[in-house]
Amino acid sequence: MIHLTPEQRVFVTERHLATLSTLRANGTVHVVPVAFTWDHERGVARVTTNRSSVKARNARGHGDTPARGSICQVEGGRWITLEGELRVLDDGESVRDAERRYAVRYRELEENPERIVLELAVDRVMSSAYMSRG
Repeated sequence: MIHLTPEQRVFVTERHLATLSTLRANGTVHVVPVAFTWDHERGVARVTTNRSSVKARNARGHGDTPARGSICQVEGGRWITLEGELRVLDDGESVRDAERRYAVRYRELEENPERIVLELAVDRVMSSAYMSRG
């Protein structure tokens, strides 16, 4: 499991947006702005979205290969990229948990019965030099 440095942990809890990159079925990259939350205990990032979104479709994968994605957050000279395998979670407990975490970092979300969660199990972290592992 990935553990972020103290500087990285602070950065992923500050109120910033990021981009999520996923692969379409034809192999091209789909990049969209997202808000995400970081779960330090599990080493996962979560993005909420509508079940019919392109990012959700890409996160379900294409064929037998598990879907992968990356989240990149940038603010001035600081940046971090979290990369890993994606899972789609649509059960009520996972959605409510993601909504609670989102409310802490950003704001409360309005009710949306089409909301699901994309969970990125981070297995690689890249960041600006002063936030990297010593």
